[in-house]
Amino acid sequence: MNFRIVGLPANEFTHLFDLPDADLAAVGGVRRIADGNYPCRVSLTDSQPGEELVLVNYEHHSVASPYRMRFAIFVRKGDQTYDKVNEIPEQLRKRKLAVRAFDSKGMMVDHRLVDGKEVEPVIERLLTPSNVDYLHIHFASPGCYAAKVERA
Repeated sequence: MNFRIVGLPANEFTHLFDLPDADLAAVGGVRRIADGNYPCRVSLTDSQPGEELVLVNYEHHSVASPYRMRFAIFVRKGDQTYDKVNEIPEQLRKRKLAVRAFDSKGMMVDHRLVDGKEVEPVIERLLTPSNVDYLHIHFASPGCYAAKVERA
């Protein structure tokens, strides 16, 4: 089965990097200079030390169901949205993942924990049932949102 992994839309975050710190804080954001490798949810790549990041609370599952979700995410200045078919970004490969399947009403219908090196069979298994509309991948340990998976 073909699948597409999609990062968050870059255009939703570009303006945050132009805000003064006080205005950024007013929208729940914090500017950081990376001192390590932090996962950007737009490009689905990890930051390098010295790069500018914004840490912001983001509603990644805006649905009218009990599974509506928001969490803290990092985004990196200047990144483009990841959108590829049948490819797993390295950022996901090197982490433990929680993969969650949702139906068209935003209700969770299945889930799995998996090592990122072995995620393809889990994606295929969870996308196969006809009642599954899309998947969300979360980083298992912190629980934060990583990416969306759709049928391609």
